[in-house]
Amino acid sequence: MDWQGQKLAEQLMQILLLIAAVVAVVVGYTIASFRTMMLIYAGGVVLTTLITIPNWPCFNRHPLKWLDPSEAEKHPKPQVVVVSSKKKSSKK
Repeated sequence: MDWQGQKLAEQLMQILLLIAAVVAVVVGYTIASFRTMMLIYAGGVVLTTLITIPNWPCFNRHPLKWLDPSEAEKHPKPQVVVVSSKKKSSKK
């Protein structure tokens, strides 16, 4: 899954869970059944899971191009430079 696919999956998850919650509350309130409300919401969570977790092709529309290992060997890694902190001055 690429970066844009992750963003799309996150947005779909939020929208689908919100819709499931609203539908569950409205139906549960209308028929006065907490059990029905929870079952509808659980169904929405399962549906959201089936839509957003698998690596569907729609989440792979912008693949990343990785550097070849042979090219990576030609360019050395940057060196970490340690900057010393200021010395404490002892004032009396």
